[in-house]
Amino acid sequence: MDIVTLLIDRLRAGQFAEISGMFPPNLQSLVPPEAIRAAWQAEIDRQGAVSAFGAPLSEPAGAAGTLVRVPVTFAGGAATVLATIAGDRVTSLQIAGPEAAQPTQEWQPPEYADPAALSEEDVLIGDGPLAVPGTLTLPAGPAIVAAVVLLAGSGPLDRDETIGRNKPFKDLAWGLATRGIATVRFDKVTFAKPAGVAKIAGFTVDDEYLHHALAAVDLLRHRPGVDPARIFVLGHSLGGSVAPRVAAADRAVAGLVILGGGAQPMHWSAVRQFRYLGSPQQLLDSVTRQAEAVDSPDLSPATPVADLPFGVPASYWLDLRGYDPAAAAAALGKPMLILQGGRDYQATVDDDLARWRAALGDHPGVTIRIHDADNHFFFAGSGPSKPAEYERAQHVDPAVVTDISHWIQEEPS
Repeated sequence: MDIVTLLIDRLRAGQFAEISGMFPPNLQSLVPPEAIRAAWQAEIDRQGAVSAFGAPLSEPAGAAGTLVRVPVTFAGGAATVLATIAGDRVTSLQIAGPEAAQPTQEWQPPEYADPAALSEEDVLIGDGPLAVPGTLTLPAGPAIVAAVVLLAGSGPLDRDETIGRNKPFKDLAWGLATRGIATVRFDKVTFAKPAGVAKIAGFTVDDEYLHHALAAVDLLRHRPGVDPARIFVLGHSLGGSVAPRVAAADRAVAGLVILGGGAQPMHWSAVRQFRYLGSPQQLLDSVTRQAEAVDSPDLSPATPVADLPFGVPASYWLDLRGYDPAAAAAALGKPMLILQGGRDYQATVDDDLARWRAALGDHPGVTIRIHDADNHFFFAGSGPSKPAEYERAQHVDPAVVTDISHWIQEEPS
């Protein structure tokens, strides 16, 4: 019996402990049986009893494995079980709307991007066995242009920061190139080289971000047609948290763009997000204990990964818990554009933007702006933001692309 069939059979039978056991050991604490039971029962309470499971649809998910879409019919509606499969393990599981059962369609450019105004080429970021593939996007024409390195958020993300049917970083790259700004984006090493990452002793955020970000800056600096004095770093989410560290390591970076950047300690941000999503108390208790373990004076390289958030090793948290992104940004004295989605529940106005404002609000050259209708990926919408809204095809808010391009081309001195 293959793993997808087994997963469906266990959902049908309500074998939630067995489903939790299908995850890798370091993730099982994040998906305890009661959390799976609660999510499944909530859907049944909303739509009635399950009447049928449809045929699974599988598609490649890059280094993450295989994404499987399973349509489910309830007495009063429909939904989709989305699962990512890596080898003989389930690595993610969620319930989405019925539209998520359809295969992913080819990305289409947003209206604000003109394919005729740009060109793209493959590049290699870094060197050695952990070099990663990337894409350089250039405006058409002979002008010497500013350029931006794009840093994706947390987790093993590809160069486009693909989520659901969307590619926010491709939207940004094409939108900015249409406006005369070059970009380079790249697969995170955790996406492109997971086996290599697993061999890194003492893995930290520098291994996840810094080395490749600096290599991307250097690539742009030596690229004909790019102004070496006008190279910026744009970070989204955790990428935004790390962006000040990149600029501190390469003082020639011209400035930073921070999109929905995390400033609250990431382990406590995780607790807040689980609470926002209405997670069962057992799961909240588990992630709270893991966050407390990060803050504990007893945290050491020997602390088991199962006791820590996201199954990430202690070395990562020992490094990150001493890092204050907003304070690091304030120490740089560089121009910055900080954009925040008003509907963002992952990095919020109250918990994260407040920290950026407190540290940087009175600094010259710093612009802070909220896009009230936007969520964490700067997709516009209404009402409380939920993970399911990331699934449908959409594009980064054109006002965000305009803000970034105008700021880079007009504001920094």
